Amino acid sequence: MRLYRLILALVLPMLLIRLGLRVAADKEAAGTLAERLGFGAATVPGAVWLHAASNGELVSARPLIEEMLARAPDLRLLITVNTVTARALAEGWMREPALTGRLAVRMAPLDSRGCLRRFFARHAPSALIVIENEIWPNRLAMAGERAIPVLIAGGRMSARSARRWRKIGLGRVLAPAIDAVSAQDEASAAGFRGFGVPDARMLPAVNLKTAVAPAAATWSPGWQRALTVLAASTHEGEDEIVLDAFRVAREQVPGLRLILAPRHPRRAPAIARLIADRGLSVAIRSAGDDTATADVLLADTMGEMANWYRAASVCFVGGTLVDKGGHTPFEPVACGAAVVHGPFTENHRAPFGALDAAGAAVAVRDAATLGPALAMGGAEAARLAARATEALGPMTGRAAIGGLAAAFLGIIAAKTGKIRAG
Repeated sequence: MRLYRLILALVLPMLLIRLGLRVAADKEAAGTLAERLGFGAATVPGAVWLHAASNGELVSARPLIEEMLARAPDLRLLITVNTVTARALAEGWMREPALTGRLAVRMAPLDSRGCLRRFFARHAPSALIVIENEIWPNRLAMAGERAIPVLIAGGRMSARSARRWRKIGLGRVLAPAIDAVSAQDEASAAGFRGFGVPDARMLPAVNLKTAVAPAAATWSPGWQRALTVLAASTHEGEDEIVLDAFRVAREQVPGLRLILAPRHPRRAPAIARLIADRGLSVAIRSAGDDTATADVLLADTMGEMANWYRAASVCFVGGTLVDKGGHTPFEPVACGAAVVHGPFTENHRAPFGALDAAGAAVAVRDAATLGPALAMGGAEAARLAARATEALGPMTGRAAIGGLAAAFLGIIAAKTGKIRAG
């Protein structure tokens, strides 16, 4: 722990400079920087602190949030996030009638003891719920020092990560602070056991994303779905591959259109140049461009992914052709899109494995193999989508989320006496 804190002390000034530059460039408000430092308006003491890194994790936590609020009438949640886009998403939830007055949102405090002391003093949370793999050493250790229950939902941890934590000596320090873990899958559960979490603190594995119901479409580019393909949540290094594959696919299917939705919309200008360099016409969603004659729709807005899943017959799942572990296949499957993915699927190994075993997805490795997959045609895409729905059927549903919410509330009530579950 001393080594981690020493390294953090060396890195923190550079991080603060970077955040200051973001504020100066109007990429972030000064108020959000203050929240990262542990300042900002205090919330109602005793709220349960729920931390989700970004949009994807926050959306996956929504069913758990709803279940916990429904079961505990006096429960209040303090949501923290790492990105301004996720903060905006949570602020939108706060305006929903069913959630008004029950949520607060702040930027997550930096993992500095000084920032965390201010955060704990300002908000006095009764418990900490961590979504997926946001394990920050000072945060967990200081929660443990204050006897604040730490609960992990949809936890992700590989055997390699567990070994790394043990090797640097933090596993044995942090594992005792964790009161309960519900891993994303059995492989992650094994990782948490290797990290040092005893079996008695392991809850049944629950993949939070399986209970997320895709939103209804609110906008469409007006293209024929059978001739529209989607590259969803792409990362740097994937856009070039997707665009080259799309050009190959268009040679087989001349009327094919592409929706390219990058994971980080700030990369849109660079991606627009890549599109233009390949002689393709582009409509930029944030600019309100006309899509009638465009080859590519650059979907550079937040909160519209359901629109893109529902508009396309084939979906390439981003983060799988570069070593990012891949994003969820559940949402495109729920919207009736055929799934195409690369080799990097560690974040969702079980569902991708089920899809591949059932012949319900297409695995690719580069532009040469992605091109034919994008050109598969509407009939083949519909067949794959139907098979995918069947393959993932046993993994989907909300019942497990209800059980997890009840378990978390029971642990919080037992340790703090501050939550009354109905």
